Amino acid sequence: MHEMEFEIKAYKKLVSNYSSYMEGLQMHRIGIIMRPEPGNHMEIEGVLNPAAIRGPDGDLYLFPRLVGKGNYSRIGIAKVIFATNGDPIGVKRLGIAMEPEADYEKRPEGGGCEDPRITYFEPLQQYIMTYTAFSSQGPRIALAISKNLLHWERLGLADFTNYKQITFNDVYNKDACIFPKSMTSPHGDTSMVMLHRPLFPGTTAEDIMCDPEDRRIRDHHECIWISYSDLMLNGSRAEHLQEFESNSPLALPEAEWEIGAGTPPVLSKHGWIMVYHGVHQTLTVNDEPHHLVYSAGVMILDENHPEKILYRSSSPVLKPELLEERIGIVQSVVFPTGIDRRDDLSMPNRFDVYYGMADNFIGVARLNLPDKLPFI
Repeated sequence: MHEMEFEIKAYKKLVSNYSSYMEGLQMHRIGIIMRPEPGNHMEIEGVLNPAAIRGPDGDLYLFPRLVGKGNYSRIGIAKVIFATNGDPIGVKRLGIAMEPEADYEKRPEGGGCEDPRITYFEPLQQYIMTYTAFSSQGPRIALAISKNLLHWERLGLADFTNYKQITFNDVYNKDACIFPKSMTSPHGDTSMVMLHRPLFPGTTAEDIMCDPEDRRIRDHHECIWISYSDLMLNGSRAEHLQEFESNSPLALPEAEWEIGAGTPPVLSKHGWIMVYHGVHQTLTVNDEPHHLVYSAGVMILDENHPEKILYRSSSPVLKPELLEERIGIVQSVVFPTGIDRRDDLSMPNRFDVYYGMADNFIGVARLNLPDKLPFI
């Protein structure tokens, strides 16, 4: 066999082996961790999309979105209960962490503090919450800070500098999450780094459904963005944490089922791991109308240069299959928002992922990270 032919054949075999291997990178469901509490008016329209974070006591806490009548959303707090084998099996409700109070969280017909993510930000030794504030101006990213997870100080809406001709502050925005460590921005400043998902006109899930062919790869179309907030320290307190610059697209869609931010990034042996969400529409079958399907994928970013993608899923690692994921307030949804690296079990390669199920329940699934990933 000619040497070149041998190398091509060997390469194709290698790619095939990698493809087969990566098919095994899937999340394995553990169970439903939280359902709406009967008789609780604050949960009558669902419990979903929680933040997950270890507290100062080492216990794991969930911060679910609690939806009352009329899509009025609060952020609750609950302690996770574990079985003897270490699997999460339930929660103990502890109350409300965030109620719509600020003007940017309220609208005439109600209000919303929605879909939180929480990170322990090491430079400040405090917890930072990013959440969707839903006012009459539409969804925007808001931030809050806490020392103990119980008492939260609002920092206000995220304020972005312009990107090219794009005025971010006039654009709907959701799905924000913070890295736990500071990093250097493109301008050379020590910064807090945030991922988010701007909803530019024409890029919402509903827009995609109306015009599925218009999914062009553009830097202002349906993608995950990365932004930086300079750490201006005043003693032990950082000022202007909600102000972001150096905004740029991080991950554009490569597959028809992608793409939006998900869980906060957690450091792994391969880099920053994030379980993100994607959305696509189904085809019409047997006169049944098509609808949107939300799935989950895995992305790994470089530890020191988070704008560099080392790995991303070619296909979903979790998609709606259970009845509770297919039928609910919104059908066909798995929506990852919380992640817990199981250092408590001396298993740093195990990640428990907490996700919304059809906008009604909260599920948890296990992701075991392999020793090797392709092209790293």
